[in-house]
Amino acid sequence: METNIVGVGVSISDRFRTVVEEKSVRIENLAPRAQRLDVKVTHRAYHNGSREEETVELTLTGKGPVVRAEATDGDKFVALDLAVDKLAEQVRRAKEKRVDARNHPRGAKLDKESGALSGIDVQPASADVLRAVATGEIPVIGEDGDEDYTPVVIRTKNFDAEWMTVEEAVDRMELVGHDFFLFIDARSDHPSVVYRRKGWDYGVISLTASAPPSAELAS
Repeated sequence: METNIVGVGVSISDRFRTVVEEKSVRIENLAPRAQRLDVKVTHRAYHNGSREEETVELTLTGKGPVVRAEATDGDKFVALDLAVDKLAEQVRRAKEKRVDARNHPRGAKLDKESGALSGIDVQPASADVLRAVATGEIPVIGEDGDEDYTPVVIRTKNFDAEWMTVEEAVDRMELVGHDFFLFIDARSDHPSVVYRRKGWDYGVISLTASAPPSAELAS
């Protein structure tokens, strides 16, 4: 696995490079298919240098979704340890998710002998129902022209709300390999979505309500 280290506002010592190489062995053992580990160290100083901190960002790329983790501490070695622990946990969860998907595949399954469908909340119509529709005993919606036909099908999904920071939402998005991720911003309590832009840029869209919906929309 290739390792690349970049410092922003801080020089990278040989000792730090050696520690990164040692830590990368742990990551490579957890993710043998990983091809590259990018390490970015950023130094920040606040209030005329009265407070300083180091942020270590790790980006693991290879076959599959990109996995990211970061941590901040006054000591870059401590920040590195924290970031590696986070990255290892994300890699472990991703591996467990793949194993679970293989053992419990999702989607519809057709029993050829009985004609029954499993793994989906839709069941095929019986022969009696099909015969009744064909003979007109059961009216078909749209035949009388009262209903407007549209070829557009809108599918809806509901998920439990999760409060997290924007950074955590980006990590979750990269972990599942999607281009966007819905969440509730823990800092503002606003429903938000993070999305991938070009390159390594990300965007955030949040919803704020200045007034309750009208009675017509609410109904």
